[in-house]
Amino acid sequence: MKVIVLGAGVIGTTTAYQLAKAGHEVVVVDRQTGPALETSFANAGEVSFGYCSPWAAPGIPRKALKWIFMEHAPLILRPKLDRAMLSWMFKMLSNCTSERYAINKSRMLRLSDYSRICLADVRDETGIDYDARMQGTLQLFRTQQQLDASAKDVKALAADGIPYEVLDPEGCIRVEPALAHVREKIVGGLLTPKDETGDCFKFTNLLAAKAEALGVRFAYGTTIKRLDVEGGKVRGVVTDRETLRSDAVVVALGSYSPLVVKDHGIDLPVYPVKGYSLTIPIKDASRAPESTIMDETYKIAITRLGDRIRVGGMAEISGYTNDLGAPRRRTLEHSVTDLFPGGDITKASFWSGLRPMTPDGTPVIGATKISGLYLNTGHGTLGWTMSCGSARVISDLVSGKTPDIDATDLAYARYARR
Repeated sequence: MKVIVLGAGVIGTTTAYQLAKAGHEVVVVDRQTGPALETSFANAGEVSFGYCSPWAAPGIPRKALKWIFMEHAPLILRPKLDRAMLSWMFKMLSNCTSERYAINKSRMLRLSDYSRICLADVRDETGIDYDARMQGTLQLFRTQQQLDASAKDVKALAADGIPYEVLDPEGCIRVEPALAHVREKIVGGLLTPKDETGDCFKFTNLLAAKAEALGVRFAYGTTIKRLDVEGGKVRGVVTDRETLRSDAVVVALGSYSPLVVKDHGIDLPVYPVKGYSLTIPIKDASRAPESTIMDETYKIAITRLGDRIRVGGMAEISGYTNDLGAPRRRTLEHSVTDLFPGGDITKASFWSGLRPMTPDGTPVIGATKISGLYLNTGHGTLGWTMSCGSARVISDLVSGKTPDIDATDLAYARYARR
């Protein structure tokens, strides 16, 4: 089959790689000059198969009110008269129940754990090196209330058979020795030992080269004008350079996916939630992290990437804006220097990206009502984590095969039913 993949981020590139492996003729279309130059460029670096939770959780509405008055708030709301924003926020709030949280987290854990297996397969197949480490994620609690609230996550991890360990402060220091310098600031942690870290930009670029070796063509610097749909079937994609014909199209455009499919009766509830990151060269390794620490107070991930520290986090709901606000940088600097002052903050690079979030936290992967049109989008903060599993699922679906995991509740149809 001829398949067009829209988007050359980590989701689109892994999708193209898996489709090429399955024997399809693949073209990837992206407006940028190379792979992973938008949301996949400088994300937090955590590959968190166990530490994955929906943002829509019990207590979030109450916490959001408190965060409004915090200097270093994990959630920033800049509302505007935008129907898509208001609709998305309303749907997200409807998912902030214990019942919905359990369902959504279980879906996410299923896909993430599968992605762990798929990423290992890609590593074995390609041998690519992307500053990977296999030392887990430590969710760090500064208050007893945070530690107590982690019980719901522990329950979900246990139910899905995901390894975990609840740690006291000494246990946290055993995992991350640099925390010994700030022992008085922590009360405990939750370790998911099978989590990994790695540079998403490096991975995506190296995998794109492997995909090209399999015959994938990357059409960079190309603007997508519209889908070519006729008689309820996708026929290809119209771009500013040419009209591409295909048997199938996979939309993997992150936050921009809804804009491409809306003219075809698909109201895709994916909305951009901006995140920020700092990349800091290490000057004192003894005061730097070994793997990934999630600072639960500020919802910020602090990750070791080779000789750098990547600090990423926050959720800013402000539409399709990519400005770099000084207050957001101060929050990232505060979190990392408070726990790991081993980086040269004066040489840090500051970045922001638009995460494609669904109201329930689960990505949208699968077919649509238009024959031949597929979605692989809406991964939120977990695109790097879920990329390889999502790619194999969508490749199987396009190929007419049954995926290794149940993917029925990942498709767009779950929103149509609700």
